[in-house]
Amino acid sequence: MSRRSQRSRNWIDISQPVDASIGVWPGDTPFTVNFTWKMEEGAACNVSRVITSPHNGTHADAPLHFLPGAEGIGEVDLDPYLGPCWVAEGPRSGQVGIEHLQGIDYERYPRLLVRTRDENRRDFTPDFVSISVEAATSLAASGARLVGLDTPSMDPCDSKDMPAHHRLLEGGVALLENLWLAGVDPGPYELIALPLRWSGLDASPVRALLRPLS
Repeated sequence: MSRRSQRSRNWIDISQPVDASIGVWPGDTPFTVNFTWKMEEGAACNVSRVITSPHNGTHADAPLHFLPGAEGIGEVDLDPYLGPCWVAEGPRSGQVGIEHLQGIDYERYPRLLVRTRDENRRDFTPDFVSISVEAATSLAASGARLVGLDTPSMDPCDSKDMPAHHRLLEGGVALLENLWLAGVDPGPYELIALPLRWSGLDASPVRALLRPLS
């Protein structure tokens, strides 16, 4: 698997490949798979069983993830996950701040993906880039429909109250995490990143794709 985002017919696959070697948030459920039926053992077809956290790999957080009684991922409006988006260049350390969000036309590009890494990574490291509370507040007020990062979380690893998640979700902003954006140039794109219809759950894997608009 190339470390760069995969491209096919002008679409760029910005999803992490998922297998048992993928990094997991400390204490969360690792990805495991086994085959319950195998053709090599005489079965008519191959059938596998997967155990995973919905937060492994590229995924969408549901409002329910941090807002008790809110929508699960199977009940959310799908419009935020489809349509024009802007890929912005973010910092390589620290936090995405208001200064990284200047000049973006959220009326025209209401979905924002922020690139913070020069290489795509599937391991877990606690010093990843997150979003500042000020930037999250600004995004929620700007009319942004979706925000995505190429890191595991909107908040720092050691955060206890997850304020950026709260500001964004309370503002109606959909969230994508663990994107692969290395090699993706800043600018306008069309985004497809649909979550599964997993009723009442806090998150879902997505297959996230971009197509350049210029």
